[in-house]
This record gives sequence, structure tokens and C-alpha cells, in this order.
Amino acid sequence: MRGVMRDEQKPNIKMAAKRYPLPKRFNAAVSEKAYENLRALNEKYHYGNNYLLTILLENIDKITNSEAVEKVFADFKEEFGAPPSSGMKDKK
Repeated sequence: MRGVMRDEQKPNIKMAAKRYPLPKRFNAAVSEKAYENLRALNEKYHYGNNYLLTILLENIDKITNSEAVEKVFADFKEEFGAPPSSGMKDKK
């Protein structure tokens, strides 16, 4: 057959990966331990910090136990106190 390529003759063309849009929202300061964890996740999954934090926070209910999260926040509050409850503000 003329003009028909067998699978082994077809060029290996990869589609460009779809980009997940991340508008810039804020700069974040993290502890050394948190930064070490981000670096370890980057080493394993090869995502930048902004993507790692997005993946973790968007999926927090899937990857954590809600009771454990409550305890971690309570322990942190016990040790360091709670910030003022001004809430997050939308940029306009």
C-alpha cells in the first residue's frame, strides 16, 4: 500500500502539555522545614513551589485526615497563638 505508514515508521510526536493557569496572588514565607518538604516534593514530582502548593491545597481533603488537620492547627495555636481573624482580602 502506498502512502500508509506502519506504526514503527510513524514519527514520535508529543503534544505540548496543557498548562494549569496560576495567577500570581501573593508571596509566601515558609519555615525551613516547610521549604525542605517543598524541595523534596519538587525532587520527586518536578513541579515548582507554586504548583506544589496549589496541588496540595486544592486536594487537602483527599490527602489528609480532617481530624489530624484539626489537631495540627490546634497544636500550632497552642504553641504560637492565633493570628488576628481579619480574614483574607480580595485584590481589586
